[in-house]
Amino acid sequence: MSFNDVVEAIRSLSLEEKQDIQNLMTQYLREERRDELYQSYQKSLLEEQNGELKFSSNINELKQLIEE
Repeated sequence: MSFNDVVEAIRSLSLEEKQDIQNLMTQYLREERRDELYQSYQKSLLEEQNGELKFSSNINELKQLIEE
């Protein structure tokens, strides 16, 4: 089934069904984003354990770290 087929199928649904799909999509996107954030968090923990993270309160040093 192509994307256009899905769009056309959704267009033929009732208003209530479209709202249900909208709610489901919002929930799915929220869950995906939450998983993405968790994976990023896990990666940062590993980087910290491996001593790969650098911290500084010096603005010039921070700018230099960003440019690396």
